[in-house]
Amino acid sequence: MNQLVYLKEHSESCVMNLNENLRIFLADDHRIFIEGMKSVLSKTESHQYNVVGEATSGEDLLQQLRNTETDLLFLDLNFPDMDGLEILSKIRAYDQNLRVIIITMYDESKIVKSAFQAGVDGYILKGSDTNEIEKAIEQVMEGHTFMGKGVVLTNGRGSMSNGIGMTHEDRFVKRYNLTKREIEVLRLISKALSNKEIAKELYISDQTVSVHRKNIMRKLGVSSTAELIKVVYDSSIV
Repeated sequence: MNQLVYLKEHSESCVMNLNENLRIFLADDHRIFIEGMKSVLSKTESHQYNVVGEATSGEDLLQQLRNTETDLLFLDLNFPDMDGLEILSKIRAYDQNLRVIIITMYDESKIVKSAFQAGVDGYILKGSDTNEIEKAIEQVMEGHTFMGKGVVLTNGRGSMSNGIGMTHEDRFVKRYNLTKREIEVLRLISKALSNKEIAKELYISDQTVSVHRKNIMRKLGVSSTAELIKVVYDSSIV
C-alpha cells in the first residue's frame, strides 16, 4: 500500500482496549441509516458501544466533534453541504487520532484510494452485516487498516480486495503486525535517514521516531539497523 499517504500517527499507546465503552459518532445524510446503525451497534454482544453523537450535515458534524469526546467516527461520503472527504480533511487538520471508518455505497477503486489518502482507517459498504461492522471496529481500534467485502483498491501492481491479491508489502505488514506509521518509518530507515531526518519528514519528534525504530526492530527480531534494512530488501517491499 505504498501509494497511500497516511497523515496521522498511530503509536501503540493510541490503541484502545475494546473492553472499554467505545465512544462512536455516526454521520450520514439519511436519518434512517443512522437509526439503523444505532440498532446494529446496540445488539452486539462482544463489546459495549456508546453512540455519543449524530449528524446529518458536514457543518453539524464538524461543530459537534469539537465538543464531543469521540473514539470512532462512521462517516458517509455524501452530505448536502459538503463532500465526505472534504469533511475528513477538515477533521484531520486538528485531530490526527480519531479513528474513521467510511461507510458508503461507492465501491469505485479511485474513491477508495482517495479516502485512504485522506486518512481513513477503514472502508466498508452499506449493507455490511453486523459481523463485518464489528470486525471493522476491532481492526481500526487496534491500529490496523480495514477494507470490507467488495472494496477494491488498485495500487499500481494489481488489485487487493479484503486480503485477496496482497502485495509483498501487505504480506510483510501482516506477518510482522506493523502499524501504518511503523511502515512509514521503516521505509525511511531503508533510505538511511537518521532519526532527526525521519522526524522532519513525518512531522513528529526525534523521540517518537526512536520509539518506532525500537518497536520495529523488536517485531522483526533484529538488533541493528543493517539487519533491519536487509530484512526490508529481502522482503521486496522497497
